Amino acid sequence: MSDALDDPLAREKDLAARAAVRRVRTGMRLALGTGSTAAYAVRAIAERFPGGEGIDAVASSRMTEELARSLGLGVRPLAADDRFDLMLDGADEVTPRLELTKGGGGALFREKFLARLSREVAIMVDHTKLVPELGHRSAIPIEVVPFARPVVARQLTGQGYGVVLRGADTASGVARTDNHNEILDLRPPRPVHDAAALEASLRAIPGVVETGIFVGLAHRILVGLPDGSVQEVLPPGEPRAR
Repeated sequence: MSDALDDPLAREKDLAARAAVRRVRTGMRLALGTGSTAAYAVRAIAERFPGGEGIDAVASSRMTEELARSLGLGVRPLAADDRFDLMLDGADEVTPRLELTKGGGGALFREKFLARLSREVAIMVDHTKLVPELGHRSAIPIEVVPFARPVVARQLTGQGYGVVLRGADTASGVARTDNHNEILDLRPPRPVHDAAALEASLRAIPGVVETGIFVGLAHRILVGLPDGSVQEVLPPGEPRAR
């Protein structure tokens, strides 16, 4: 861990994660995201609550579940009546309106599903993830049914998107989500001025299971900064909690 934190962006992720974990209280139901920054949060939880005492958690991926268990945290399956006090997760992009691009870790469907069940969603990022509009620095992923993927990819290419099948050009082969679906990474043909409209249009395509566009789900963003501080970003017009 100390070697990893020699990387300035890794230090920023760790700072943001530790700030978010300070919101965790004994007895909370937690939803745990997926990705490098979410992993820092899992490690911080394990430090603060040794053995996972008082923590009730559900993970958005097998990767997060395995990390949590390796650190002594109990993680259980999703229950029919689950509602979560707090979800901790990272993001690939964050706009000033708290719109997010997520899914770099491949768990976009499960992350969004848990976010919708959470009373509060805290997103942890380093400063490079702040963008004016979605699609600025990262591709926008969509989770697709493998059977339908060739047709979906052709349709989106025809609409001007840059379309890449995740993992197709790697030795390990096409990436699969924990739901056994595939991921198309999209580069929009123009700046994303209306993220909600883009999400709706992508989800309307038959074969698309979910998109990595998160609108209206994040309650606060915790940003690790190069100077060692953490900036909290709230939705426009919302008073800062004390």
